[in-house]
Amino acid sequence: MTDFTPLQSLTGGMLIGLAAVALMMMHGRIAGISGIVNGLLTLQLNKDWAWRAAFLAGMILSPLILLVATGRLPDIQIPVAAPLLAVGGFLIGIGVTLGSGCTSGHGVCGMSRLSKRSIAATLTFMVTAVITVFVIRHTLGG
Repeated sequence: MTDFTPLQSLTGGMLIGLAAVALMMMHGRIAGISGIVNGLLTLQLNKDWAWRAAFLAGMILSPLILLVATGRLPDIQIPVAAPLLAVGGFLIGIGVTLGSGCTSGHGVCGMSRLSKRSIAATLTFMVTAVITVFVIRHTLGG
């Protein structure tokens, strides 16, 4: 189980929303991480490369910023074996491809724009997550 952390959750949500709004205002782009990574990997060095790299660098370096600010890194616990994580990552990759986007693009940015496609995609993500957790924890005993 995880602890309820309302202040940290609110702060994190506000920072995610701020980053999404800033990216839309500054570049007219949606903060969908799968699209940002895909564009970074498939583009040659041009104007899109710089903001994509900066966005991802910010995501990767944010724990180090937290370390400097607080003197400690976040406590991350992954209660699943590495092979199961790899299978999950592969399945998520398939879902991102089939759904034309990820939870950040559809769930954060698309739903805030009242996109019907994003609302449908997010509902699909959520229902699938609930079913997966139920099956793994209550059927398979994980």
